[in-house]
Amino acid sequence: MAIDNEIKIPEDSRLGGARSVGIVTTQYATFAEPPDQLELDSGQRLGPITLAYETYGTLSAQHDNAVLVFHALSGDAHVAGYNSPDDRKPGWWDLLIGPNKPLDTNRYYIICANVIGGCKGSTGPSSINPQTGAPYGLRFPVITIGDMVKAQRYLVDYLGIEKLLAVVGGSMGGMQALEWAVRFPQRTAAVLAIATTARQSAQGIAFDEVGRQAIMSDANWCEGNYYGSATPSAGLAIARMIAHITYLSDEQMHIKFGRRLQTRDALGYDFSTDFQVESYLKYQGDSFVRRFDANSYLYITKAIDYYDLTAGRGSLLEAFSGVPAEFLVVSFTSDWLYPTYQSKELVRALQANGISTTFLEIPSNYGHDSFLLPNEQLSEAVSDFVDNIYQRVHSVTGKSR
Repeated sequence: MAIDNEIKIPEDSRLGGARSVGIVTTQYATFAEPPDQLELDSGQRLGPITLAYETYGTLSAQHDNAVLVFHALSGDAHVAGYNSPDDRKPGWWDLLIGPNKPLDTNRYYIICANVIGGCKGSTGPSSINPQTGAPYGLRFPVITIGDMVKAQRYLVDYLGIEKLLAVVGGSMGGMQALEWAVRFPQRTAAVLAIATTARQSAQGIAFDEVGRQAIMSDANWCEGNYYGSATPSAGLAIARMIAHITYLSDEQMHIKFGRRLQTRDALGYDFSTDFQVESYLKYQGDSFVRRFDANSYLYITKAIDYYDLTAGRGSLLEAFSGVPAEFLVVSFTSDWLYPTYQSKELVRALQANGISTTFLEIPSNYGHDSFLLPNEQLSEAVSDFVDNIYQRVHSVTGKSR
C-alpha cells in the first residue's frame, strides 16, 4: 500500500547501517497435516499449511519478549531488513523495526508471517493442491481474517511462545490484531490497532468488489485457472489502481499531482496519458502485477469484506468482554478508508469494558497510507506504548529490564 517512491531510507537504516537488522532469511513452517487440518470459519478444512515468516531480534530465555506483526493486504513476511545485498529497499515497515527503532530488535523478538491465502510463500490459491498436483486456483477454500489468525497461532506455538508481549498491525493487519485479542485473549499482553476498523464498511466492500470484477472480467483469468499461461495482469492492475486511490487523500493527491500534465505542454485530445496522476496509477498497477497473484487478491479482499468483529459475538461491547490486554488505537485525520470515527467506536467499546486503552489521532495529509510512511508521532506512540508494556510485564514477573 505504500507510496514507494516517497519513502526516503535513512542512511543508518540502509544495509549495513547501525539501525538496520541487515540480511534476513525467510523461513517456513508447515503444520495442519492431514488428518489434523485447520478447520476454517466456513466449515471447510485446509491442510497441510505452510506459513512463510521472518524473525528479528532474539527470543528471551523466558519467551516473554515476542511481538507478532501482521501485514496489510499486499504485504508479506518481509517487514524489515533486506533479503539480499541487491535489494533496492528494505521491508515494508523497516521504519519501525530494527535496533533502537520503536520496535527495538535489541529488546524484542519480532515475528511477521505471510497470511494464508497469500502468494509470498504461504499456502494460497497459487500453491499446489496435494490432492490434484496442480495449483489450487478456485479450489482453494474461502478464508477469513479469523482463519489467518488461527494459522498464525500455529506458528506462535511452533516457536514455543505461550504469550506474546504484543500484537501489532495496520489496516488489514489491525483487523488481525483485534481478532487475535478476541480469539486468544490470554495470549497477548498488548494490542496495537493502527488505521483499522472493527468491520469492513459498505464503501470498502464496494471498492473491493469493483477490483474483483476487474480481475474476473479479464479474458486471461479463466475462472482462476491461469497458472502456467498468460495471467490476468490487466484486471489485476486495474484492481490495484482502484484500491490505491483509497489509500491516498484528496489533499495529498492535490499536492503531489494537481492537474499537472505528464509530458505534454497541452492536452492531447485523445485517450493516451495526459495527467501525472494517471501515469502514477498506471505505474502502481503495472508494478503490482509483477509481485502479486490475482487469485490471492480475490481471496484476501473477500476476507477483508467478511470481517466483522461482532459476528457471532453480539455487539462490539460483548466482543471485547473479558479481554485482558492493553490497547493502543491509532487513526489518521485524512484516512477516509478507515476514518477516525471507526477507531473511536473501538475505543468506546474497549473503555466500556474497563480495558486500559490509549487513543491517538495523528494529523496527516497522506490518507490511509500514513501508517506506512515516516511519522514521528506514530513512532513515539509505538515505542512508548510497547516499552511500558515490556516494563510492566517484567515488573510483574519480577525480572529486571
